[in-house]
Amino acid sequence: MVNRIIGIPLENGILCPHFGHCQEFAIVKINNKTITDITTEIPPEHVPGLYPKWIIQFGVTDVIAGGMGEKAIDLFNQQNINVFLGAPLKTPQELVNDFINNKLKLNANYCDKESHRHGNCGQ
Repeated sequence: MVNRIIGIPLENGILCPHFGHCQEFAIVKINNKTITDITTEIPPEHVPGLYPKWIIQFGVTDVIAGGMGEKAIDLFNQQNINVFLGAPLKTPQELVNDFINNKLKLNANYCDKESHRHGNCGQ
């Protein structure tokens, strides 16, 4: 695992369950299975489909998230960005260390319009 950049949506310093409703994004750089840098970026106002286009500018190669809508998944896939859904509520450092060590436990999870309407997205 050389030169990966992981994007993680955050709320209060831990993974935000819903990609599109986070307070900030952690941008975590990995080189040779070592975290070399962690920065945070404040996203623009949430508009469906905007966050994937916005986060690409940071060179992200992978996204670790809780829940995510199908449109966002499709936008990432079009850019050859790997999406890992259903991640637990942990800090960016914990999530990336789990990822690096093949210990990241995922429960496949995405947000569709129906579950979002009923408040079940990312749960």
